[in-house]
Amino acid sequence: MGKINWSRVLLGGLLAGVVIDLADYVLNTYVWAEQNAALMRALGVQLRPNAIPVFLLEGLVLGIALVWAYAVARPRYGAGPKTAVITGLGIWVIGGVLPDVDLWASGILPTRTLCIGTLVGLVLTLVASLAGAALYKEA
Repeated sequence: MGKINWSRVLLGGLLAGVVIDLADYVLNTYVWAEQNAALMRALGVQLRPNAIPVFLLEGLVLGIALVWAYAVARPRYGAGPKTAVITGLGIWVIGGVLPDVDLWASGILPTRTLCIGTLVGLVLTLVASLAGAALYKEA
């Protein structure tokens, strides 16, 4: 079993994070902008001044986590897209589905909004995982 190539985890993770951040930018700026604004008004909240850098950092950390999970699973499942999808699904369940279930159960967000966001998150996570894993090579 090879050692994890941390420079490739970071490189692939940064690519995956950029994919996530760019998609989030497009979705939240152009696709869901009106819905997001209406939801924020309904909740009586507004973004904190430092929210955007925090969101960008989260995307990069998620990308790195995706490629790290791929690097860990690769010796067990083999190199390639199948392993990237398996690890992407695992990260999506832990980081996407479970928090969304909490939001749904608490009644904070409408069910339709959560379902759409969760499914879009699945596609985005898998695309980012595939992109980042494509750059990963063993040490």
